[in-house]
Amino acid sequence: MATTAKLLEDSLLVIWNDRNAERRLEVMAKTYSADIQFFESNMGEAIVGYEAINELISKLQTEWPIEFQFELNKPSQVNHSTQIISWSLGPKGGMPVATGMDVAITENDLIKSLYLFLDAK
Repeated sequence: MATTAKLLEDSLLVIWNDRNAERRLEVMAKTYSADIQFFESNMGEAIVGYEAINELISKLQTEWPIEFQFELNKPSQVNHSTQIISWSLGPKGGMPVATGMDVAITENDLIKSLYLFLDAK
């Protein structure tokens, strides 16, 4: 069992910050289960698998200025198979345009499901 939330930190800081789709897929294979489910909102269906999540990241990154990065707001936490991370998105050192939290459920040392909680503006 993981004792740190490194998987979730890698998901946010390595995968979601990388603008190279091929590199993201390589890291996804070490971070996410092959059938990962990403829940972007309570209203939408799960986004399933590496390719679908990678396509979503690419699409979103085209909408953000190149200098936008995810940063941790506080240390990540783990409780058995659940990991949480609080983040902000924006220019490094500048005012964030979005903040939120990700919650990951792990299984076999990989993220099995990932939930986004976006803070209201």
